[in-house]
Amino acid sequence: MDPDINSRSVAGPDGERWPALGLGTWRLGESNARDAQEAALVEHAIALGYSLIDTAEMYGEGGAERVVGQALARVLRQPGRAREQFTIVSKAYPHHASVAGLRKACEASLRRLQLESIDLYLLHWRGDTPLGETIAGFEALQRRGLVRHWGVSNFDRTDMEELNAMPGGTRCASNQVYYSLSERGVEFDLLPWMRERAMPLMAYCPIDGGALARHAKLGTLARPLGLSAAQLALAWTLEQPGVVPIPKAGSQEHLLENWRCLGVTLSPDTRQALAAMFPAPHRARRLAMR
Repeated sequence: MDPDINSRSVAGPDGERWPALGLGTWRLGESNARDAQEAALVEHAIALGYSLIDTAEMYGEGGAERVVGQALARVLRQPGRAREQFTIVSKAYPHHASVAGLRKACEASLRRLQLESIDLYLLHWRGDTPLGETIAGFEALQRRGLVRHWGVSNFDRTDMEELNAMPGGTRCASNQVYYSLSERGVEFDLLPWMRERAMPLMAYCPIDGGALARHAKLGTLARPLGLSAAQLALAWTLEQPGVVPIPKAGSQEHLLENWRCLGVTLSPDTRQALAAMFPAPHRARRLAMR
């Protein structure tokens, strides 16, 4: 039986509940010729139950936002559909991290998304702009109603501590990082720090860019459970408290495969086998990035 759209969620800021599983859109929008096909794929994801969609101005240089915007525009014309049913996440380039740069970048993203506001707007990675100016830029967007929440991406614990110590820095709503069975480095210091502050971690590449789908030993463990290797890896990520995985899927088949992971509960024996196969970190590691 397929999971219900509201079956699992993660605590977000201000008492909100965010969907426990999102849809990543990296590599979408890279060719105008594929827009219709890719927008239809996003529409299919929404029909399955996906309601958190992650994108960025970097993806296809705005192309992914354009595709998401086309899909949402059609969906929102359907009876019973409302903007409030969706959590839309986008990200700004570091070279747009000034007050003026964020305003211009956000307005362009909103035009492509065909929306009046973005639910969570992130700094894609840290650049040369002082964090204080970036916070001021995010807050200016909030005052205008263009952004509901703001956050960061690819920040390690040191970055997060610096941000948190700045005026307004405690209002950071999320940090999006590379986290998967095969990349567990954030568990040593970053993830515990975020959990202490009830800050959700968004996990990109939770199937390791597809590598875990081809992992022979993982596949051997998954088969008796009626799962694929990719599903087992994603189900493990979904069980981590305070974590929202946002895998990309390039086909309707993979969208459904990922969605069904919401209905999976792993046994203690399976968790133990996964921990032996992919050990937790015992020391601080450099933050993984893709």
